[in-house]
Order: sequence, then C-alpha cells, then structure tokens
Amino acid sequence: MNSSELKSFLDEKVVQYNTLDFIDSDPVQIPHLFSQKEDIEIAGFLSATIAWGNRKMIIKNSHKMMDLMGNAPYDFVMSHSENDLERMETFVHRTFNGQDFASFIRSLKNIYVNHNGLEFVFAKNQELKTMQNSISEFKKTFFEIPHQIRTQKHISDPQNNSAAKRINMYLRWMVRQDNKGVDLGIWKSISPASLSCPLDVHSGNVARKLGLLTRKQNDGKALAELDMKLREFDANDPVKYDFALFGLGVFEKF
Repeated sequence: MNSSELKSFLDEKVVQYNTLDFIDSDPVQIPHLFSQKEDIEIAGFLSATIAWGNRKMIIKNSHKMMDLMGNAPYDFVMSHSENDLERMETFVHRTFNGQDFASFIRSLKNIYVNHNGLEFVFAKNQELKTMQNSISEFKKTFFEIPHQIRTQKHISDPQNNSAAKRINMYLRWMVRQDNKGVDLGIWKSISPASLSCPLDVHSGNVARKLGLLTRKQNDGKALAELDMKLREFDANDPVKYDFALFGLGVFEKF
C-alpha cells in the first residue's frame, strides 16, 4: 500500500472499532461508570495504571479497586483515613499490590489538595505536539510525598526512554472528544494534537507490518517514530489510529 491507501485503510479501521461496542471489552468502561469529572479521571487513572496483562483480569481488578473505594473514588481520595487504607492490603494485580494502591491514594489526594487536580498537573507542562515531558513532570509531582521506592515503577517516565503506554492511553481517554462515545473527552486544556499512541506489543507489531515503524523495541524512540507517521495522516487527532492498530492486532490477529 502507498501512503494514501494506508491512510484510507487505517481510517476505515478507526471507524470500525471506535464504537460503543469497544467499551464492553476494554478498561475504558471503568471511568464510564461515573458522571462527576473527578470520579471519572481518578477511576480512569487507576484502571489505566493496572492495564497490562489479561484484559478480563484488568477489568475485574479495576472494578475491585472501585469497590474498595466504595464506588466513590474522589470522595474516598479526599476523605480517607489511614484506617480506611488498610482495606487496600488485600488488593493485588500482578506486581501492583495493596501497598502501591494505598500509596497512589495518598498521592492522588496531594494532587487534588496542593496541585489543582490531575488535569492541571498534566496540562501545565504540555509542549507542542507532545505530552512526553508532561508525563515525566507528572511522575515527579506524583511521588513528591513519602512513598515506597517500589511504587515508582508503576508510572513510566518517557525521560527514561519508556513508551509510557498506560499513561498515553489514559490521556487518550481524558482528552479525545469525537462524539463516538468511547473516549470521554473531559479535559479541555490539552489538545488532542499533542497525544501519542499507546504503544504496546499489539499496536507495535501491527505498525511494523504496515511499515509505520522500523524500530524493534516498543520504547520511547519507537513511539516518537510512530508519532511522526501518524501525525502525517492526521495532525489534529493522531491518536485515533490507536483504535485501528489495536483492533487489527487484538481482534483480527493481523
């Protein structure tokens, strides 16, 4: 396929997969449970944080996180006591355990009390056509309060050449607004043009087969390469092609 044919092919796949049906099998369903802005962004952040491994298990454990917070994530973050955090001890998703969960709750409270919330922290360090520096600065802010060193690994840092797949996916959920019903689009202070594709094994393999990516590792350098290609197809909304790459990889075994 030439560039024009490839764009048309990917545009068709975006239309095919960017539908309400997508929500049923994806962790994006967790923030969709809520209507208050802060509930949506906290639920999305926590479910995106554990979004690696088996998708059914991700969704199951994300629901468990919400249950442990009384299905009122913002209220729990803001009004929890240390005794309330003890119930988190039972939680585990792969290497993310109850201590990590409790630490995240404390850090989220600090974000809302001292930094005007999640949207403000991500938005204040955004740069033209990239959120990678913003993600790195967010991690510094998130871990500015006392925490276990082990918990830091659960937020990736693009400055360390990470593709930061889960945070980029989270930003897609919060920022994109196309009236298709999948992405929530509640953050208006960040441009969709600045977003990056959540690069994982599925999207990476499909991108290589389509000639969009030459680098073999799914790291920060690969993300920059993929970003450049996708921006050629749609500079205003490049991350919409995540639906195409993910759908081709997961649903079509492309």
